[in-house]
Amino acid sequence: MDITSRLTDLDEMVREAKAMPLSSSVLVNRDEVLDMIAEMQQALPEEIKQARWIVKDREDLLSKARADAEAIVEQARGEQLKMARQEAVVARATDEAERARSGAEEQARAMRREAEEYVDAKLAQFEIALRRVLEDSQASVRALAKTLDQVEVGREKLRAPGTVADQELGGPGVAPHDADGERRETPLFDEEER
Repeated sequence: MDITSRLTDLDEMVREAKAMPLSSSVLVNRDEVLDMIAEMQQALPEEIKQARWIVKDREDLLSKARADAEAIVEQARGEQLKMARQEAVVARATDEAERARSGAEEQARAMRREAEEYVDAKLAQFEIALRRVLEDSQASVRALAKTLDQVEVGREKLRAPGTVADQELGGPGVAPHDADGERRETPLFDEEER
C-alpha cells in the first residue's frame, strides 16, 4: 500500500476516534498508529528506489545516446577518409563527409536533448509526488503529535486524585476558604441528612 493511502487511513482513524468526555481529545490505539507510521517508513525506501531507477535510466539513455552519436560520428569519419582517398572526388567527398558528420552531431544532440527532456519530465513528476507525500506526512505527523499531547493531558487528569470536577469546582475532599483565606472544614452531609 502506498504512503498516500496509509496517510488517508491514519487521518480517518483520528477523525473517527472516540472522543474523551469533557475534552477535545480522542482515544486512538497507539499500537495501530505506530504500525501505520512504521509501514509508511518502510514504503519510503521503495519510492526512493524508484527515483534511483529513474536517474539510472536517464544515465543509461544518455550513455546510449553518446555511444550512438560517437558511432555515427566515427562512421562518418570513416566514410570521409574513404572518399578522400579517391582523388577525383576529394572535394565532393569532403563536403559530403562534413555534412554527414554535422548531421550526425545534430542528430546526436537532438537524441541527447530528447533523452534529457524525457528524464527531466519524469523526475519533475516524481519530485511533485514526493513533495505531496512529504507535505501530507508532515501534516499527519503534526496532527498526530497534537492528538497524542491531548491524550496525555487527558490521561494525567484521569490519574490525578479525585475527579476532574472535584479539582476544578472544589468538590468533596477539597476544603473551601473563607473570606480571611483560611481553610474551613465543610461537612460531608447537611444537618438534615444525618
